[in-house]
Amino acid sequence: MAVDIVWFKKDLRVQDHQPLNEAAKSDNNLLCLFLVEPKRLELEDTDPIHIEWELDNAEELAKSLDEIGGHLHIKFEDAITAMQSLHEEYVISRIFSHQETGNSWSYQRDIQVKEWCIENGVEWMEFANNGVIRGLVDRDLWKKKRDSRMRIELKPAPQLGEKSIPLTSEFKRTSIGLNPRKLTVRREPGELAAIQRLNQFLEDEAKNFQWGISSPVNAVKYGSGLSPYLTVGAISMRRVVQTTNNRMHEIRNNPHIVDDSKMWLRSLASFRKRLAWRCHFIQKLEMESNLDLVAQNKIIDENLKRVLDDERFNKWKTGTTGWPFLDACMRQLASTGWINFRMRAMIMSAASYNLWLPWRETGCHLAKQFIDYEPGIHWSQVGMQSGTTGINTIRAYSMTKQGKDQDPEGDYIRKWIPELTMVPTKYIHEPWKMPVDVQESSMCVIDENYPSPIVDEVSSRKEGVKKSYAARSTKESRNQSKIVLQKHGSRTRPRKRKSKKETSVQQKLF
Repeated sequence: MAVDIVWFKKDLRVQDHQPLNEAAKSDNNLLCLFLVEPKRLELEDTDPIHIEWELDNAEELAKSLDEIGGHLHIKFEDAITAMQSLHEEYVISRIFSHQETGNSWSYQRDIQVKEWCIENGVEWMEFANNGVIRGLVDRDLWKKKRDSRMRIELKPAPQLGEKSIPLTSEFKRTSIGLNPRKLTVRREPGELAAIQRLNQFLEDEAKNFQWGISSPVNAVKYGSGLSPYLTVGAISMRRVVQTTNNRMHEIRNNPHIVDDSKMWLRSLASFRKRLAWRCHFIQKLEMESNLDLVAQNKIIDENLKRVLDDERFNKWKTGTTGWPFLDACMRQLASTGWINFRMRAMIMSAASYNLWLPWRETGCHLAKQFIDYEPGIHWSQVGMQSGTTGINTIRAYSMTKQGKDQDPEGDYIRKWIPELTMVPTKYIHEPWKMPVDVQESSMCVIDENYPSPIVDEVSSRKEGVKKSYAARSTKESRNQSKIVLQKHGSRTRPRKRKSKKETSVQQKLF
């Protein structure tokens, strides 16, 4: 019996799902497949919380498929093993899936699947996903193509009738021994929950997005909360963009429906821009699949000569550096699996410049902490914040300044660092400056209840920046930076190929 496979990967939904819609037109029987691949559990950037969240959403996908006549087969097998066994049982005619932009492992996995398909006479039909454009060699046409894709009409879920192959066995999570850490904050999984979250954000909460997104406190209240859903594809980027555009159009034409329509529109425009950024960063990984293994500018990375100091690394990971705001961020991340974008940049900057830790090890640790780990965004940001791209300005944040700006009263610090609960606001950002009597009355004796700074923040940052500029100043590193810029540099219109004036490599992407 010939069957078509719909291979669900980072697209756990039934609406706006082109592979599912195309497969539904076939006369063949249909098998909907989701794989938990054992080799993923061995990867340095993969954590059980990632697999758990995917399974949560896969189970909701199974319910959605059931409503349209489908059945989701969940298997704990590597892709080649699963495809071979299904081919022997049914004879696979075609595989339908979205293109995936993942880490180096998933890229190599897909190469192997392609080879298997050719060897076995199976047609693999891959469809574009989100705003990532396969096959580009530079960014000249990316924005135009991405924006055009976002305008394509949303497709409803198809009806599968009786062509979907029923389940022959039930998948049990206990069989794979995940044992993920328990997160204190979890969103409801699934496509319906994602759409509801999007609508709630756009209808009730988005007004303060632009103002609140930089603060780790306010970002929880005013952020969209969509990143975990986008990571597993429980909602399409196209739906988010179009729904946002519709809301902006509604407010422009009917400003009286909201209070302060100008603020609403500014925040929604800011949100929409961040959606474009998301596609922009994933495009980098699509065009250079090993960014999780190799720095964009290898020369700069070699020149930096960063060293993995175990003591510094462990204190950074556990939020015990002695810098309260940084430590609070690391503890929030470990507890909830999420932190806002600015703080992600700050904690990577501290690791890179103040502590002089290598980007690969620190990047892998952070990847495992994020419930919304998206390789394209993550490794692009790791490169930017560690100073290994050569085309971005050096971003060396002051943790103390960020803390005073974003948490002036220290409420956020006290929430995540109970050792500092009774520390006066005057000293909350720099507790090592407390007189001994204040330490005792605050029940926070430095180096007993809470550590002193692991290194001096100001001097270590200055030294890190100095070394970074030196690393990128050589002729070889500058030449490599030009290559990186040509390939990955953002531009709103195609470059003039024969311009006499050379573009600076010291430019911001946006």
